[in-house]
Parts: sequence; structure tokens; C-alpha cells
Amino acid sequence: MDKKHDHECGCGITHETVDLARRRVLAGAVGAAAAAASGAAVAATDEARALYADPENPGLPQIDMAIEPGRTALVVTDPQIDFLSEKGVTWGVVGESVTEQGTVDNIERLFVAAKAAGMPVFISPHYYYPHDHKWNFEGTLEKTMHAIGMFDRLGPLSLENFEGSGADWMPQYKKYIEDGETIVCSPHKVYSPAQNDLNLQLRKRGIDKVILAGMSANLCTQAHLYELLELGYEVAVVRDATAGAKVPEGDGYLAAIINFRMVANAVWWTEEAVERIARSA
Repeated sequence: MDKKHDHECGCGITHETVDLARRRVLAGAVGAAAAAASGAAVAATDEARALYADPENPGLPQIDMAIEPGRTALVVTDPQIDFLSEKGVTWGVVGESVTEQGTVDNIERLFVAAKAAGMPVFISPHYYYPHDHKWNFEGTLEKTMHAIGMFDRLGPLSLENFEGSGADWMPQYKKYIEDGETIVCSPHKVYSPAQNDLNLQLRKRGIDKVILAGMSANLCTQAHLYELLELGYEVAVVRDATAGAKVPEGDGYLAAIINFRMVANAVWWTEEAVERIARSA
């Protein structure tokens, strides 16, 4: 069990909840890894697609977004260990969805495609510093994240103990994020980019179209979608390059998919996004 849950932390995640979720997710993760090794990973993808399939007869207009070089960028929210790794503090609740969607590999596929096409890449990370733990009030998930030490760093000017921590990038993403070209924005603090410099960095590059991916589907990714739309961007969400928590309150990924369909300018699968990016080069 994660050391951060050696005692009741007040976040509502008990020993029993974490253990049960992790056992269930671990079983699924092992099965998925074996399937991938045998070349049968497509079956898991097909199963996930069926589970979250679009309606056969949509009631809303079907629109799309065109990629335009020089105006379009890939934006990835929270590509960090605490969300995407079995070592992360949220794996017990997000791991099943991450595994189902193939989220970790799909985000990497987007990085590869964007870099090959010369498309600008922006990261909107999530960090908490000691002073953030002194807020006078918190929302439900803010309280949870603070209680379990999610995305914690020792301070804004310190990288001590950062390497390999929950706030660090997933290891396979580092070669893309730390290539000297990717724009790493200042951290967002709750869910949306309202308090970081993502909008400024995009505008300064002449970007008004965004391909959005990352974690977590119904939280930071969805909040980034809403904020960017309000700021006048066109946004296409890559639906299987994100994932959400599954908790007694509901399936966060399903909630996000419903909202993506209702408000985004486009909702793509990873392979579609990769093909479109390649064609735009």
C-alpha cells in the first residue's frame, strides 16, 4: 500500500477502498500487458470502445476541426506519474480507466506525431507547493489531492526530490517534453488553465486551435477544454488519450465523454488524430 495511506488521511480514500481498487486494476493491467505482448492489444481497445461507444443516432450536430499548420498545437494536461503510473497515488481509482483506454501509450503516440510534424507541443502541469496546503478552503478533489500529497513539490524554486516523484513526468515522455522545444507552462492549481500561462503562451505563438489530451478526463482535461473554448480557441479532444477515476460516485471518464461530445469542436480517437497530424505536416 502507498505510504501516504498508512493512516486515515481524511480524504475519504480508506485502506479497503485503495486495496480493492488496486487489486482489481492490477489484474486488468497484467491481462492487458500480456495481451499487448502477444499482439492482441486491439481486443482490449475494441472492448473499451464498445463500452463507451458513441450513439448510433446522435441527437446533436456532428462538427469537426481542421488542423492548420502554424495555428494548431498539441496541449497535454498533467502527463505525470501520480496520474498515469502504477506508482502514482491515484492509480487505485484511475488505473482501470488508464489501462482500458491505453492512455499512456496513446499520449506518447501524440507526442511522436506532433514532433514528427513540427507541431508545437504545450504541457500544462499540476504542482502543489507547501504554501498551497495552507488554503483556507478546498473543494472535494482539492482536499483529496492535498491529503494524499498529489503533485507535491518542495517549492517553486526547488527541484529537490522531484526526479521520479509523483509530480515528475512519466519516464517515457521525458525525451519529448525535455527536448528544448516543448513549452512547459506554469502550473495550474485547481483544474483549468485560468491561473497559469497556457493562454499567453499559445497566443504568443499564434495558436488558435488545440488538440487536447492528458489527465484527468472529467477534471483538468475537461476544465482546460471549457476554458480554452471560452477564450475563443477551437478544441479537438483525443478521447482515448485521457482517462478518469471510477469511484462509487460514478465513472469520471463516462461523464467526460458525454461532455466532450456536447461542447468540443471535435472528438477524435488517437489513430485519427495521429493521421490528421501527419497529413498536416
